[in-house]
Amino acid sequence: MQAPAGAAAGRVVAFIDIGTNAIRLLVVRVVPGHIHTVITEQREPARLGEGEFPDRRLQPGPMDQAILVCRKFVELARSHGAEEIIAVATSATREALNAEEFLHRLRLEAGLHVRVISGREEARLIYTGLTSYIHLGHTKAVFLDIGGGSTEIIVGGQRRYEFLDTIGIGAVRLTSLMFSLEDVGPISPKRYEQLRQYARHAAVHAVHQVRQHHADLLVGTAGTIRNLAAVAASTRRGPEPDDSDILSRNELRRATAMLCALPLEERRRVSGLNPDRADIIVSGAAILDVLMEDLGFEEIRVMSVGGLREGLLMDYLAQDSHDMQWLSVRERSVLHLGRACHFDEAHARSADRLALELFDSARKAGLHSYGEWEREILGHAALLHDIGAFLSYGNHHTHSYYLINNADLLGFHKAELTMMALVALFHRRGLPSAEQPEYAALDRDDRNRVKFLSLILRLVESLDRSHQNVVQHASIEPSQPKELRLTIQVTGDAQLELWGLKSRERAVRKTLGRHLVITVDERPAVPAGTALSEGRDKLGERPAELRSVDPVP
Repeated sequence: MQAPAGAAAGRVVAFIDIGTNAIRLLVVRVVPGHIHTVITEQREPARLGEGEFPDRRLQPGPMDQAILVCRKFVELARSHGAEEIIAVATSATREALNAEEFLHRLRLEAGLHVRVISGREEARLIYTGLTSYIHLGHTKAVFLDIGGGSTEIIVGGQRRYEFLDTIGIGAVRLTSLMFSLEDVGPISPKRYEQLRQYARHAAVHAVHQVRQHHADLLVGTAGTIRNLAAVAASTRRGPEPDDSDILSRNELRRATAMLCALPLEERRRVSGLNPDRADIIVSGAAILDVLMEDLGFEEIRVMSVGGLREGLLMDYLAQDSHDMQWLSVRERSVLHLGRACHFDEAHARSADRLALELFDSARKAGLHSYGEWEREILGHAALLHDIGAFLSYGNHHTHSYYLINNADLLGFHKAELTMMALVALFHRRGLPSAEQPEYAALDRDDRNRVKFLSLILRLVESLDRSHQNVVQHASIEPSQPKELRLTIQVTGDAQLELWGLKSRERAVRKTLGRHLVITVDERPAVPAGTALSEGRDKLGERPAELRSVDPVP
């Protein structure tokens, strides 16, 4: 996402992950409101753990290479204005007997202070990173990260983990234990089965514990799993190849058999496989194969983003952004986009609240039978409906449509983004029409959803026309035959809102076949500083005045 105006005043922070197989850099600009923009991402296959595992000592050559990469990453981060560099080291460093020598050299030669994290802390950070990019709802998932020296395994939902563990086997470690440098030919079925049995033995305790949590979904991240999914996707046949974000056990085994049949040099040229992983990919495949089999999953959802670096970032942001801490990945993503576009947050939150009140009251009155999915789509569309004003107010509804549809909001499927964008598009001016290609491409049920949800948003736009939050609450219900009664509770002069509502009569009539009748419940304004609970208590009082506005003929 493009950085908003004024982002230059933000703070630039860099995150470095020193892994067993590779070293990764993430540089971001952080501005108030939990907004961050990525400046650069880098990865170098330093192979710090190469040759370490037989005697648990980092070897001189890999240490020299890792220090060189870290020094270059520090220089790159500083060149982008990084004021703070947060660096962690994982399996290879935490298990090395000469770790202190390596850490001292990093401080002296690269100017980098590195924190060595435990396996459980690594798992926690991976979970934090992944759940910032995936929408789970009420689903419980097993998360896998197959690294170079270890495999992290987590069980949890959207907001809380139940189990964290690290398995002392990874793609580099298993390769170094089972192969020599001279093993560059094809890998026999017998040798592959030996890899599987070693991985099974290492994982047996963790697998037993994970199975007690009865998770519904398996999610994978990190380069080994992503590369295996890409290789499998490249070998699929058919006119429409499936997405590479789902990898089945059968596809994994077919891809692995193909990789095993090739000598190392030919493996490097396989489509979808990063050449620097060619020597360790079969070991990684054996670990994944065993875990899928023993955990009882026939497929794994593969994440292209999310992991340790992103977990470090989310931890950093959480220190100063308590308003975001308990939001879902979708809610954070939507709020991030709104703030990046400098939206009127008070008006947006008012629109969100009123839209959901109208949706709920209409469902209670039997005007629709839509559920929580449509309710969520409406709420997000209401929060973002005016973000197009960031580009130009005159056609801001069309700009809002474009921004929502193209912002790549985290946790959403493309069809959901299109639905949200269309609801925002039709909140003003023209009603839903087949002249809009993406609306015309929807099936009949989805077109009806857009019609109804965008009608609610049209009403909501009028309910806060002054952007003064004059309308505190609103509800709709059928009244007399062919009438729709809209009851609003106000705490001030609502003439602008009432005027705007009269202009919505045509939209109500065309969408629902009813005339709009407005009932106003006038309440005294709640004094500034009044507690929220106190304001809620006042909702039960008798209305000071009730009056009806006749429908526009």
